[in-house]
Formats: sequence, structure tokens, C-alpha cells
Amino acid sequence: MAPEEKQKNCTPATPMMIEEEAALRNGSRGLPPGPWAEAAGPRPRTTEQHIAVHKRLVLGFAVSILALLAVTMIAVLLSVRFEECGATAAGSPRTGGNGSQSGAAQQPPGEGQRPDRPEEEEGAQVGEAAEVKQEEEEEEEEWQRRREPPPWARHRLPLHLRPLHYNLMLSAFMENFTFSGEVNVQLEVRNATRYIVLHAHRMHIEVVRVAEDKLAGGVQVARSFLYPQTQVFVVVLNRSLEVERSYNLKIIYNGFIENELLGFFRSSYVLYGERRFLGVTQFSPTHARKAFPCFDEPIYKATFKISIKHQATYLSLSNMPVETSVFEEDGWVTDHFSQTPLMSTYYLAWAVCNFTYRETVTKSGVVVRLYARPDAIRRGSGDYALNITRRLIEFYEDYFKVPYSLPKLDLLAVPKHPYAAMENWGLSVFVEQRILLDPNISSISYLLDVTMVIVHELCHQWFGDLVTPVWWEDVWLKEGFAHYFEFIGTDYLYPGWNMEKQRFLTDVLHEVMLLDGLTSSHPVSQEVQQATDIDRVFDWIAYKKGAALIRMLANFMGHSVFQKGLQDYLTIHKYGNAARNDLWNTLSKALKRVGKSVNIQEVMDQWTLQMGYPVITILGNETTDNDIVISQEHFVYDSDTKPKNPTPGDSSYLWQIPLTIAVGNASHISSEAIIWVSNKSEQHRIPALEEASWLLGNINQTGYFRVNYDTRNWRLLINQLTMNHEVISVSNRAGLIDDAFSLARAGYLPQNIPLEIIRYLSEEKDFLPWHAASRALYPLDKLLDRSESYNIFNEYILRQVASMYLKLGWPTNNLNKSLVQASYQHEELRREVIMLACSFGNKHCHQQAATLISDWISSNRNRIPLNVRDIVYCTGVSLMDEDVWEFIWMKFHSTTTVSEKKILLEALTCSDDRNLLNRLLNLSLNSEVVLDQDAVDVIIHVARNPHGRDLAWKFFREKWKILNARYGEALFMNSKLISGVTEFLNTEEELRELKNFIKSYEEGAAASFSRAVETVEANVRWQRLYKEELFQWLRKSVTH
Repeated sequence: MAPEEKQKNCTPATPMMIEEEAALRNGSRGLPPGPWAEAAGPRPRTTEQHIAVHKRLVLGFAVSILALLAVTMIAVLLSVRFEECGATAAGSPRTGGNGSQSGAAQQPPGEGQRPDRPEEEEGAQVGEAAEVKQEEEEEEEEWQRRREPPPWARHRLPLHLRPLHYNLMLSAFMENFTFSGEVNVQLEVRNATRYIVLHAHRMHIEVVRVAEDKLAGGVQVARSFLYPQTQVFVVVLNRSLEVERSYNLKIIYNGFIENELLGFFRSSYVLYGERRFLGVTQFSPTHARKAFPCFDEPIYKATFKISIKHQATYLSLSNMPVETSVFEEDGWVTDHFSQTPLMSTYYLAWAVCNFTYRETVTKSGVVVRLYARPDAIRRGSGDYALNITRRLIEFYEDYFKVPYSLPKLDLLAVPKHPYAAMENWGLSVFVEQRILLDPNISSISYLLDVTMVIVHELCHQWFGDLVTPVWWEDVWLKEGFAHYFEFIGTDYLYPGWNMEKQRFLTDVLHEVMLLDGLTSSHPVSQEVQQATDIDRVFDWIAYKKGAALIRMLANFMGHSVFQKGLQDYLTIHKYGNAARNDLWNTLSKALKRVGKSVNIQEVMDQWTLQMGYPVITILGNETTDNDIVISQEHFVYDSDTKPKNPTPGDSSYLWQIPLTIAVGNASHISSEAIIWVSNKSEQHRIPALEEASWLLGNINQTGYFRVNYDTRNWRLLINQLTMNHEVISVSNRAGLIDDAFSLARAGYLPQNIPLEIIRYLSEEKDFLPWHAASRALYPLDKLLDRSESYNIFNEYILRQVASMYLKLGWPTNNLNKSLVQASYQHEELRREVIMLACSFGNKHCHQQAATLISDWISSNRNRIPLNVRDIVYCTGVSLMDEDVWEFIWMKFHSTTTVSEKKILLEALTCSDDRNLLNRLLNLSLNSEVVLDQDAVDVIIHVARNPHGRDLAWKFFREKWKILNARYGEALFMNSKLISGVTEFLNTEEELRELKNFIKSYEEGAAASFSRAVETVEANVRWQRLYKEELFQWLRKSVTH
């Protein structure tokens, strides 16, 4: 993003915003005249004349009720065009609208005419409103007598109608950020009904018309109204629509291109000193209804024909290519897009911008374009993403044996977006930080982030867009697969990185097991009944646990059989919807074809319909040679909150577990065997189990469970790591570290076991175990960093890091080298060790960081190696004086590189100066300084700083209403913020503050706060039960 960009704050009702919005709208221009405008756009009217006419009418006929009724009839007649007999306008849920129309195009709504507040419209007819209100009350009484809610008050749309096709015509007015639209929906009638109920939210409906077909006459509309409680628009007809007949619903409406993050919203950037605006959509999961009236549920697939009218200085994009463009003399152009295949509303998309692009073409002829700010395109910042997209489409087409379904795929890089990206079919939208990459200023980790986001979104073109979940309860069917294929696709691009076998463990498996080890977790598939539940299912359980279960499934099926099953699943269900049982049935058939009989549904239902995961405990039987006892139980971090089985025979929290197991000794490990564990406790015979042998479960951590052992086996494993760690695979070394830390934190193991395991790291040359240790140490560090004895823990960790830090040293500046030329594993290992050394206070590491920062300040040339810039920036800010903070702040404002901007902003949160941290927190809510999506990260990073934890917690509570208003509807953002600010609170006082705060707020994020309370309770419990035990062992260890 350009340095001067100043985003407007999206929080409502600030005086500055109101004045600015009013100024923009007062200077608005109308839709230019023309035949298309007359057909599609709302018609202009002069508000003052309109009000004056109605005032004279009301005054002139107010003498009697009869005269008032006459005025009402005249007003109704005036509101209906002769060619649109039977149309009505929408009003509030309790009143009818005025529906005024004239022959010319209508000016978009002005200030004070909020589309979602039709009761404020000028010229509303009191008599008509009273009559409609009476009708509605009588109708609601009728539904009450039936003892069922009316169709518009239900959580799901009625099943009477199905949309077949949408013809959507839009006009975008970027000067005053409004739009007008006309949608024609072809409807198929499944059951006779006189109610048309579809979604519409925060828009102003002007005209509604229903017709049977082009030849037959219209179906008279009795009334229509918006019902905000369920975000629907209701059309009540004078007669029922007939079964198996087709009807056309026409709605003319208008609304605002909002300064927020969802629906049809706006963003901006600065180019050559000029602020430029763009409009873009984000419809998933339930926000298409803010941009056009529609059946906004994934099951309602239809085809779409979209036309967008805009000023010729802009271009428009949508899911399909432009078919024709019609230019008008007054500087406006209408783009007509090709018709889409069958698709759901949530991945429909469009944009109006003045970006430029570069393009490439796949072997199969798919045109791939990347659109971004002209300066970013000119610098080549999108070239990397463009090139890997072409390769990935070819990869997926070959892997799935299903061609990419559209003629083109556009990648759109926008400055402001609520998520990393959105997989809109044929028009995927990315926030700039997740797609633009300058190889000369980007680290390997940044390149990896960009790569995996693109791999994820491209997978959605098949899993999600081509085959769509029936309902949101199975959102993991698309998100779990896309997350899993992030690692498969990246392995295709960079085979030596071993992403699926290694990085998947630390970045997905270990991370989600922390979350899923709470009793406030939930199943991967969970019931979704209403709109508020939908946001709740988009979390790391759906994404990361879904991916981990898919990986486990692929491993016990065999990858080639699994791949063939996926090919069949996509082929059978393409352009349609599927549920989890459709997947299970297809995969079971694939297994049968190779002679294996496993009931996939029976196995996987236990993993997808139960929350949490098991811990397997393997005990050596002391009385019988070669026999072991394997038991399973539900793993939770806080045993006090563990659900209790109501009866001894209850089968809840039991899983069918594909336990792979191997036997090893000082120099050798056996090949793995698989044992299916389905009971609470089982006895199994293991051949070749000798006295000096150790057992290892969950080989390469392909299973979604933890493994615990008896003390003797843990000691043998620790000795093996110390003497010859390479006998155990890299993946299992990382798994042992993560399991040990988590088991100790939950009280299954003594606190010293994990710390003894990591002693071997001084000889570890692979990145993954170091990464696992770093991630496991991080939460422990945050639990201890405000303790009086923290230095003992700090010293112990430094001892484990010191020798490897000296061996690896610091990277040289590689500004002129390609990022991927460097050895990924080696460079990431060096980065991990440097980060640990600097974080825990290695003096040489601190001196090196300070020297590099000082050199940059004195020379104004940044010679800091790319892969450790974030570490150096953070260390320098924490160690050095306020001038360094101000220098980083200045660079944050002046840089035009999005990757650099991100790490500079995060470095500012590392300061030890509480005044600077408070200053940054307050600036984070100013959208002119910090982008909306980045403010959450600022608050979280301050909370992770021990000097700022209480400041961030206080700031969060004081600003909660603002934060909830800004991020409440955006998936992930609120839950990410709540978790980030509270996850390391660990005192009784902080727990009381959290509970009191939750009592005082009234809306939103209940599930996130429930998890937060459980996390803090577990932290407090650990402090009470285990902290002193840990420090006692550390004191002995450090002194020896």
C-alpha cells in the first residue's frame, strides 16, 4: 500500500465521518440518461417537490376519512408505472413502502435515506401504513393460531421455491459510494405458496413485480416488506404460485457501497498523490444479501448473468469474462458478463476499480490475470503469484482429473479485506499482504505465507465452488480440504520443503490440538440453525482439525486410493452440493475396489461428530512378555472441566483409532504396524519387544491424537534422543516434543520430562524439532514471564540454544539472491535458533541486532538479512531508545512494500516503554494510520509483550464496543482478538476481571469468551499446581 494512504474508520456515528459522508453524497451525480438506465436503474426524483405535493394533498383532503382514503389511492396509483401493474415498494417490517417511480433514472439515495431505514422515507402514506399494519397483524395472528412461525420468521428459507437463474444489473456510483440494481430471478415452484421469501439486508427496495412468464400477465402483489430479524424480504401475493410452474421475480433497489469489510464495500489507495477508490464484494458466508436480493444459502445454486454500469475511468470484474461492453457518450460504460455455471451466492463476486493487470495462460487455455494497484503491477509485485497460479491450476487439474471449470481466473489484490483471501469462483480476492511479493524485500517465511494462501484459494475452485457443502455445518468439507492441500500444493511447487510430512505438524496439527483440548471446543460438524451460528463454525476447528482428519484418512486409506476417491467425489457432485456422507460413501467404494472393507462413515463419524481427541496411553505389561496395554481417554488440559460419562457403559468420547506403532532400540527401529483401537482399554501382543526396546506410537504423527507412555518408556526415548536421535524420524522427534509439553501442562506427565527431552536439541540439525520446541516453549514462557523466578527458566533455555546458535551464526545479506535459491530447511533452522536466542536474551544476539539497526539508521541503507528482519526490528525496538521506535514508525509510514510494512508495524509492539505501547494501541483504531485488518494484530502483539499485556487487556475492555462493532460480523477477527488478548492471562485477579467483563457486555462472541475463560482457568490452575514443581527441577538442573 502507498505510504500516504489514509483509511476512513469504519466504526459508525463519529461526527467527522458523518460530515465527510454528507459532503461526498451532496456532491453526487445521477445515473446518466440512456435506454439501459431507464430499464435498470432506480429513477431520479426531486425530494422537495415530492414532499410538497404530499403535504398539499394531505392538507387538502384531511377533512374526512373518505378524502384521506382518496389520497391514499392516488398515491398508490402514482407509485406504479403503467407498464408495471401490481408492483409495490418495500417498507419496514411493520409498514408498506411508497414505491414512487418516474420515467427517468433515479438518483441514488442521499444522506438520511438509509436503505435499511425505509421508515425515514419522505412521503410515506399514513393511511396505507395503518392498513398494511393491520393486515400484517391479522396474518401474524393467523400463524400464531397455527402454532408455527410465519415463513419469514424462520431461521432457514422455506423450501417452496428454488431460484434457477439471476439476471442482475448494477450501476456503481463511486463518487458518492452508492449503487442501484435490478435483479430478475427465475423461480421454480416446488410447493404452492403465496409467499416469496428471500434474503435482503440493508438496502432500499423500490419496485417488486412477479410475472408467470413473458406471455402471461403479472401476479398481483398484495404487499411486500423487509424483515430485519431474519434478514429477509417478503413478497405476499394475492394468489398462490402453482407447482412446477416458472415465475419471474423482478426487484429494483439501491444501497450504499459501505466503508466496512463485508457485502459490497469500498477501499482506497494513493497513487501519485491522488486518492483512488475501489468497490469490491465479500459475500461469504451470508453477505450477498447486502448487495442484491437473493436466496443466500449454499444449497440454492443457480446461474447468474451480471451487468455492471460504471464510469469509463474504472473497469469492472466479475466471476466470468466480459462478453460485451457498451460505451455511452457521457463517459459511462456497461460491461455485460458471460453467464456463470450453477453456483451458490456466497462466491459470486464483482469489483469496480482502476487497477492494471498482468496475465498468463495455462496449458488448457485458462486465462489467469492478476489485478493490483498500477504501481504494484509495474514493480512486478504480482509476478510470483501469477506464475505459481498457472502452475497450480495445471497441478489440480491433473490431481483431481477434473478440468478447471471457467474460462478465466482473476486474482484481485485489494488494500482492505477482512480475510487473507476469498475464493470467489473466477475472481479470487486477496488482501495485498497475502499476494503481492517483492523478491528483493521479502523473507522465505513471507514467500511461504503468500504461496500457501494462493494454494488454499485455488483448491477452493474445486472444493467449495465446483462442489459446495449442502449447509454450513459441513463447512470443513471445503475449508479442511483447502487447508490440507496448502501443504500438498506447496510440496508440488517446492518438493524439497516436505510440507505435508513436516511443517503440517507444527503449523496445523500441534496448533489445533491446543484449541481442541478445551472442553469449550466443538465437533468439526456441528449443528447450524441460524445466522449467528454460521459465523461460529468458521474457526480453526473447521480449517485445521478438518485438515488433520483428512490427512489421517489419507494415510490409513493409502494416498493413491484416497486420491482416486476424491476424483470420483468431484466428478459425481460437480456443479452441485454434497454432505459429509457423500464423501464417506465415495471413499468407502474406492477402498472396496482395492479389496479393503472399511466403513469410512462409521470410523469418521466418531472424529467429526465428537469434539476433542483421545490420548492413547501405552503401558508395558510387567507380567507377560511382549504384551502391552493400550487405553484411550478424552484429552483435556483442565481435568476439572472434563465431561463425565453419565453411565459406565457410555460410548461417548471413544474413537476408532488407527494407531501405528513401532519398536526401536539404540540403533534400529522396526517397520510400523497398525492397530485399530476402539475400546477404552485393550491388550495387544507386540513381537520383538525386548528389555532395552522402546515403543513409539503414532508414526510420523499421521493420527489426530496424543500418545503417552509409562515412565520407563519415556526414559528410554529420552536416552535414545540423547545418544542417537536420528533413529527416530524427524516427524516423530517433533511429535514427542509437542506431546510431552502438552501432557505435562495437562498433568499427565511430570513437569521435567519435556524439558529433559529438549536437552538433545544442541545436536539437532533439522528445522522441524526446533520449530516444535519453539512453539511448545512459547506458551510456557508466557505463563512464566511475570514470575519472580523467570530468570531460571530463561537461563535453562539459553543453555539449550547456545551451541547451535554459535554453529549456525547469522545469515549474510542476500538482496540479490532469489529467495528459493537458499536452502529452505537450513535457513528456517537458523532463523528459528536466532529467534530463540534473541527472545531469551543471548547477549551476542542482542548486540548483533543492535548493530544492524544502528547501521541502518546511520547509513539509511537497510542491510539487514531478509529472513531475520522481523527478529532484528523487534529486538532493536525492545533494547534501544525511543529514537529507534520513532525511526521504525517513520519507515512504517514511508515504505510502499506490503511485506515490509507488516513486520515494521509488528516491531513497534516490542517496545519496553509502556507509554509508547499505549500510544500505539490508541493509534491502532485510527484507520487513517493502521488498516482495519491490521489493528487486531497490533493489539494482540502488545498483549504478548509482558510489558504491555495488562495495557492491551485494559484497552480491549475499554474499546470493546468499538471493536465489536468493527469486527463482530467478520469471521475469525473477533475470536482471534479475544483469544490473543486473553490467552496468557494467568492470575486469579485477571480471571475475575475476565468473568466480570463478560457479565457486563450484552452481545456477540459468546463461544470465544467461553474458550477464553476456560483457557485462563487452565492457566491459573497450572500456576497453582505445577509452577513450583517446574521451578524446583529447574533450580537443580541449572546449578548442576
